[in-house]
Amino acid sequence: MPDSPLSASAYEVLGVEASASESELKKAFRRALRETHPDTGGDPTRFAAVQDAWERVGTPEKRRSYDAGSASHSRSATGSSSSFSSRGSAPSREDSRPRARTHGHPGGWRRERFLAGMREWAGRGVSLDDPYDPALVRSAPREIRRTLADALAEEATARTVSALGIGFTIWHDVSTGPPERKIDHVVLGPTGLYAILSEDFGGRVKVRRGELIGPAVQPEKPMHELASRAKTLSRQLKVNFTCFVIVVPDDALAQPQESLGTVKGQPAVVVRQSVLAHLLRTGPESSRGRQIGGNELFDVRTRVSNGIRFVE
Repeated sequence: MPDSPLSASAYEVLGVEASASESELKKAFRRALRETHPDTGGDPTRFAAVQDAWERVGTPEKRRSYDAGSASHSRSATGSSSSFSSRGSAPSREDSRPRARTHGHPGGWRRERFLAGMREWAGRGVSLDDPYDPALVRSAPREIRRTLADALAEEATARTVSALGIGFTIWHDVSTGPPERKIDHVVLGPTGLYAILSEDFGGRVKVRRGELIGPAVQPEKPMHELASRAKTLSRQLKVNFTCFVIVVPDDALAQPQESLGTVKGQPAVVVRQSVLAHLLRTGPESSRGRQIGGNELFDVRTRVSNGIRFVE
């Protein structure tokens, strides 16, 4: 199971209540294996999820740890270990390569919304020792968990783009009006200027008629919403975006990246987190091979730096 606040719990994957007895848990595991095994026509993804769930709660010791919220060793969107409370895009101390220029606080606004939502949900006078405790997060309403999931997605993207190198400049949590209409990341590099949303919808997404669809996709037309925000910013800064990009967890998209055609006159793509860096280095197919630099790159960077505003 991916490391997302929207992920199903181990008990939900196995189809039992969290209060199930040890024997009920074992029966549920065997049943889930039979139903999902690829050799009998089952879904390989669900089969792997069942095995992963059993790894978490299959013994009394693991179950106690999981129920206590200390088993937060699931995979992140990029495949590395992380916890819900990790944040930011700080480079490792061993990596001395020049980093991209970064401005703003990735995931900061959504982190604040998550914490406010958790306090309101817990109730007045209730002390939350650790609002990021996995067991507590799993019990919170979906809207609150979605806010944290998006914050984690933004932070994962920030780590990716900060490693692109000194030729790139990134602005996080960019305002285009009300905070809800922010652009998560604006990235400028040799292949162009990109408006990016980092999303975790809590499930698979598909492309249809120039838009993302899926059972949990909200807002209903995320790519058109991103394009609308980017056009607002484009008018304010007097710059043109090269491409609109929505980044999703790797397991949310069947292909590494998919084109949505053009939206409001610009190329639009949805891309897995793990191939975002490649897209930004090579550019969208429609403009691949075109590089900007020198005075043009300096002019765009100056316009964006002088006019951009961050969400508060």
